[in-house]
Amino acid sequence: MEETKVLTQRIRPDRSPVWIDDYMDLGGYEALKTALADYGPTEVGPLIKEAGLRGRGGAGFPTGVKWSFMPRFEDRPDERPAHVYLVVNADEMEPGTFKDRLIMEGDPHQLIEGMIIASYAIGADTAYVFLRGEYTECRRRLQQAIDEAHEKGFLGENILDSGFSLNLHLHMSAGRYICGEESALLSALEGRRAVPRHKPPFPAASGLFGQPTTVNNVETICNVPHIVKNGAEWYKSLGLNKDGGTKLFGASGHVAKPGLAEFPLGVKLGDVLEHFGGIRNGRKLKGLLPGGGSTPFLTPNHLDTPMDYDGVGAVGSRLGTATMIVFDDQTPIVGVLKNLEHFYAQESCGWCTPCRDGLPWVEKMLVNLEAGKGQPGDIELLDLHVKLLGPGKTFCAHAPGAMGPLEAGLKYYRDELSALIPDDASNLSRTQAANANPL
Repeated sequence: MEETKVLTQRIRPDRSPVWIDDYMDLGGYEALKTALADYGPTEVGPLIKEAGLRGRGGAGFPTGVKWSFMPRFEDRPDERPAHVYLVVNADEMEPGTFKDRLIMEGDPHQLIEGMIIASYAIGADTAYVFLRGEYTECRRRLQQAIDEAHEKGFLGENILDSGFSLNLHLHMSAGRYICGEESALLSALEGRRAVPRHKPPFPAASGLFGQPTTVNNVETICNVPHIVKNGAEWYKSLGLNKDGGTKLFGASGHVAKPGLAEFPLGVKLGDVLEHFGGIRNGRKLKGLLPGGGSTPFLTPNHLDTPMDYDGVGAVGSRLGTATMIVFDDQTPIVGVLKNLEHFYAQESCGWCTPCRDGLPWVEKMLVNLEAGKGQPGDIELLDLHVKLLGPGKTFCAHAPGAMGPLEAGLKYYRDELSALIPDDASNLSRTQAANANPL
């Protein structure tokens, strides 16, 4: 299947960066000029809303709706706070996810142009890129691109004589998965412990340093210049179903050709797998995590699933970041689940009891199952943890995300997991075993 290249149209085969002169020769910053010349500050947001752009960081929340939560001060300048912020989440610590890195390294000005337009749309005067600490090459290239944009007059005071000003800063993350939760990210950006905040107030009312703030993902923001340049109807026409636009799809694990590709939202899962060469060494597909480590398994029965938000949701999983982790038919599922839950147990911020104490218990049970030390009742106890650590039971979505692959693993591979309990333990009643395992 041929790619539909929008976000990746300027990415070179060797992934060398497109610097500002080449970027402008290829149409770069024309969308910014259009936004500043043809749209008022309150008119860009409705355009993004009409286009139907949804967040590409995993949650899929409508971007234009999110921007509309920001307070406006055009008619009451005396009430304007000291700052209004745009923060771009470039931490990208979801297991199996590496899509934003491609954009930042190969086409850094696309992100910067999108941030300037987004800041104009929400009334922000200061913007931050919150970048994963390990992305040292991204840091170098982004900082050079920021400096170039300043030299050309696209950043700083009175951009293109429009009266709009913006300062853009690059901030390196100290490195915690919990920073994917937007309020924990803001706490980390303020130099404090990265833990989620109570909501309300939401960031649009009180975010970074207590000021109005919007947090968006890198890929989300990179769509903005294309929508401004080509229009909402064009953007909607790119999608194959309800969702408009394209999406960066990734594949790692047991595929023949791991990597990234850009397809319209709604492409069939089987077609995406075929693009990446199918399962390596001629083996068969056992299952995959369609959108990173926190998304529930899909199986060979789901190859006709449309890869968009509603399509993947309809079969009990989430599109997430659309960077799938693929497992062949030789993969022990208990090992996959153990590794995932080990990661999530380590990355818990410890702010709430179910997550802090429940995830290590889940990991311990899976370790015992893999080692042949499981007990009757362990499978049922894992079922119970899925409920106790599910949505609405914890302070943020960290533990519910960790339960996604576990719940689907228990659903699709239950017999395989049950078979790991030794026969010599089979004469213990399930009730006795469950009572012997404290929560």
